[in-house]
Amino acid sequence: QTCPLLLRVFTKVGGHHLNEEFSERGKEPKDEVQIYTWKDATLRELTDLVKEVALPARKRNARLSFAFVYPDKNGRFVVKQVGSTFSYGHGRGDDAKSLGDLGFQIGDYLSVSIM
Repeated sequence: QTCPLLLRVFTKVGGHHLNEEFSERGKEPKDEVQIYTWKDATLRELTDLVKEVALPARKRNARLSFAFVYPDKNGRFVVKQVGSTFSYGHGRGDDAKSLGDLGFQIGDYLSVSIM
């Protein structure tokens, strides 16, 4: 019943990308992964997808922090942290929260910080 969407995911080791890095359309950070998913996808499902493409996310002690990136009322991009998971910590963190639960809107980007 839920419509799939193209989710633009930007990964970075050690922290989230800065707001300014999204300020110009077409010049977003280079470390982008595009994922077809649904608004009911959980952070655990997204963690597993990120692990397929980002080697640092596969480390046993890796923690992934998720943030939505979207324009505010003035058109400036905001990076808002919404949850975190552990690479191999099923049930720890915010595994069961879905994009929809966290307020994701179609057109938002997803920033994933790998620590």
